[in-house]
Amino acid sequence: MLTYDVVVVGAGGAGMMAALSASENKNLNVACLSKIFPTRSHTGAAQGGINAAMGNRDNTDSPEKHFKDTVKGSDFLADQDAVEFFTKRMPEIIQELDYYGVPFSRDENGKVAQRPFGGASSPRTCYSADKTGHVILHSVYEQCLKNNVTFLDEWFLLSLVVEEDECHGLVAMDIKSGEIHAIKAKSVVIASGGFGRIYWNRTTNAFNMTGDGTAACFEAGIPVKDPEFVQFHPTGLASTGILLSEACRGEGGYLLNKDGERFMKKYAPDKMELAPRDLVSRSIEMEIKAGRGFGEGLEAYVLMDLRHLGEEKIMERLPQVRELALDFEGTDLMTEPVPIRPSCHYMMGGIHVINPETLETPVKGIHAAGECACVSLHGANRLGGNSVADVVLFGKYAGIGARETAEQRTFKGDTLLTQKATEWHDKFHAMRQKEAGKSLVEIRNTMAGTMWDNVGIFRKKDEMVHALETIEQLIEDYKETFIGDAAVRYNMAFVNYVEIGNLLTLAKAVAMGAIAREESRGSHSREDFPERRDDEFLKHTLIYKEGDNYRLDHHPVSITSYTPEERVY
Repeated sequence: MLTYDVVVVGAGGAGMMAALSASENKNLNVACLSKIFPTRSHTGAAQGGINAAMGNRDNTDSPEKHFKDTVKGSDFLADQDAVEFFTKRMPEIIQELDYYGVPFSRDENGKVAQRPFGGASSPRTCYSADKTGHVILHSVYEQCLKNNVTFLDEWFLLSLVVEEDECHGLVAMDIKSGEIHAIKAKSVVIASGGFGRIYWNRTTNAFNMTGDGTAACFEAGIPVKDPEFVQFHPTGLASTGILLSEACRGEGGYLLNKDGERFMKKYAPDKMELAPRDLVSRSIEMEIKAGRGFGEGLEAYVLMDLRHLGEEKIMERLPQVRELALDFEGTDLMTEPVPIRPSCHYMMGGIHVINPETLETPVKGIHAAGECACVSLHGANRLGGNSVADVVLFGKYAGIGARETAEQRTFKGDTLLTQKATEWHDKFHAMRQKEAGKSLVEIRNTMAGTMWDNVGIFRKKDEMVHALETIEQLIEDYKETFIGDAAVRYNMAFVNYVEIGNLLTLAKAVAMGAIAREESRGSHSREDFPERRDDEFLKHTLIYKEGDNYRLDHHPVSITSYTPEERVY
């Protein structure tokens, strides 16, 4: 049986920062498990930047302004103790990343460059052209190698092993060999990313963003918090959903309807294109609904125009954006506007974290950070530039928390670990032998279409109830599916089978939370309840999974400094 003091699941920004922090105790054996090679993790897709009140471009900026912007952007559902902890520490995190060798873009004074992002009162988004996540990922990976972190690449989390609210380790598959291993651990950090693939094709998320860690925690008794809050990024490429960074608008890009009008003046006259993401996404969809978009149905879109920025600025600050538009839309944004439409981008909800300083969960020995977790920093709507900041800062503190947990606990649970590994081994064998059943692809596509059509940018009760009923039927159909691959090594059909199961499990929680929240707040826009209702819904949703049953509960929002008010931009 493999044994590590600390096991981190996920090797993106949060996971590697956690592994790096945990490994600062040289007496601890730290492993980082990832189903892909670490530097291919989804943090590498983060283009625009990372928020910190450095004051390099605006000397009036401060952590307090960052705090207020984040709380307002969250539509007052963020936990303010978590936000304050985050905003105060972000400037030192940028200095730490700078020290690690992250090649930030620089201003004329040689300081880390900063650009404006949506919902921010000052330009505080630090960046490296439009490849910020990519360079952070590579730099932190180097530091982990320097600290002798063990990387288990192409390993896949199957389940957490928990007994009486204590975690003893996990079960994972070595995809390369097909072997299933029990891994004993004193503490585990889940940093496995979001689950935007519940919408499958209409998302900016990579294909491996299937909520494996979130689902494993959910099955282990940890509630999912605020799953109804799904962020739709305004500027996904029209035909693929692939992300074009908020940096496009931060650098001065325009959004145009088919009449050539900069329509954001109707929806956010002060902020225009730099209003928060939820507002811009709804505005685009309203233009399309009113017939002022191009095309019809799912093929409809509006335009983003960057031509006025000029070739030099585009190539200096947005080179990857131009490349993506060329490769996937056939559009050169130097000479023509690019077709865009909102695309599922980010999950504000996730694993219930009970302490923002240690990233503990209700199960002893399990910590969580990054998009898979809900601290709650983002509340009902995340501001652009706060996600890379979230993964780096809370990843670091999850690693510190896990390190301290490992220093206090002993190894236990050998019998249960062996039993759970045997169960998964038997399941893998059974699925490889099965030759017929329901189509996994049909189940996946029905889930995605149902979620996009009924639990998307605009929501109504009858449509969401229909979605919930459909998802529940798909969960039953999933029990009768087959994978059609008898291989042991690199059986990606089995991996995909487990991933789709995870997505279905979480899609049901999203639909349940959305039906129960009878108000409009942040990214959650109810056509049948268009107003925010603080008297009834200024609270977090908690959904528990108890066997096959789901139970809905609530948790208070931490309000320390800013009383909820109307959110106007």
